[in-house]
Amino acid sequence: MALKVENTNVTAGYSTNGYSVKENTTRNQNITNKDSEKVNSGEQTDSTSTSKAAVYEKSETKTKSVGYSRPSVVEQLKADAEARQKQLASIVEKSLSKQAGLYSQANGDDIWKFLASGNVKVDAATSLQAQKDIGEDGYWGVKQTSQRLFDFASALAGDDVDKMKEMQKAMEKGFKLATGAWGKKLPSICSETMDAANKLFEDYYASKSSE
Repeated sequence: MALKVENTNVTAGYSTNGYSVKENTTRNQNITNKDSEKVNSGEQTDSTSTSKAAVYEKSETKTKSVGYSRPSVVEQLKADAEARQKQLASIVEKSLSKQAGLYSQANGDDIWKFLASGNVKVDAATSLQAQKDIGEDGYWGVKQTSQRLFDFASALAGDDVDKMKEMQKAMEKGFKLATGAWGKKLPSICSETMDAANKLFEDYYASKSSE
């Protein structure tokens, strides 16, 4: 005859000094008649055992580190710098092309350029306005245009001397692009504008050296 005893699992847990403590008590399910007799006589049986064990487990705090790949960051910075240089080159090309067009309108030169672009009305009023635009104080004059080019470069470079030097090279590239788009040498006003812009760059470098 076998006596059945319900399996009882008791787990008590607590922590101390960074360790978690688990206390386990396990009792076997079946006790035979023979084992019962041993229990009654005070003898230890193989099938019946009561054990309590304290198990210490090191508590661990896992932290997930967020890292980055240095090569990918460098490549991103290079790509960003190249994009800014292309942006400035494009601005210079468009600005000088506009300036050259107004110069031609003001002086009656290269009328075929405007016919090809669809601008067929180069009357006296248009020519007069173009003369004002490219004049000394005009929006497309040497002074204002060169200042705008320098300001664009400065904004893109973020007041960094090395980046400003790269922007100056990009400005020269823009001048070449404008020349290619124009089809021949640009009007003198464009060259004067580039000279004035380069002078602003040199003044900037000098101011940084003195600092």
